[in-house]
Amino acid sequence: MKHALEVKNLHKNYREVKALKGINFEVGAGEIFALVGPNGAGKSTALKIIATILTPSEGEVKICGYDIKKEANKAREIISYLPEEAGAYKNLSGMSYLKFMASIFTNNKNQQKEFLDYAIQIAGLGNRLKDKAKTFSKGMTRKLLLARTVMSKPKLTILDEPTSGLDVVNAFEIRRIIKDLAKKGMSVLLSSHIFSSISDAPESHNA
Repeated sequence: MKHALEVKNLHKNYREVKALKGINFEVGAGEIFALVGPNGAGKSTALKIIATILTPSEGEVKICGYDIKKEANKAREIISYLPEEAGAYKNLSGMSYLKFMASIFTNNKNQQKEFLDYAIQIAGLGNRLKDKAKTFSKGMTRKLLLARTVMSKPKLTILDEPTSGLDVVNAFEIRRIIKDLAKKGMSVLLSSHIFSSISDAPESHNA
């Protein structure tokens, strides 16, 4: 498959408000692609459409060849989405949270273990996974959430402002994880309102 994602003439209208006005871009296999623009530019709207949460007013979106209007269920099987304001269940330990999420992704016990092992590796939190999520710093929580998002090794991972609100060290760690995922063949679509936070990504697009 040449492109993990194809977006053509994408529009989204909320009555009189035009949130998206015909954007076009493509994301290749193993590519990191960033939508960059100020708050309110429509980045999150675009990501939610691609994640099959919102319906476009006009245009076409294909994920690994699947049209999200006609084959939404097929598309959902190969993507994963992390909203900017996502949170973990604070009264669960990090490990319990990852086990719970693995059980949502699949009923197969062997696959659950594979997903859990991979998430533990991605999170890189070591023994802190035994602690409740409410004790985690914002950076640790973001790593936990990112690990949850990619544990099933989706073809396309969609990340809304993945480094927002993080200090320099944690933002660097998140970018490093994302780059490592892309090197292993995962396509990543992310958004940011700060160009410097994604300036080492190969491409960017203004929403």
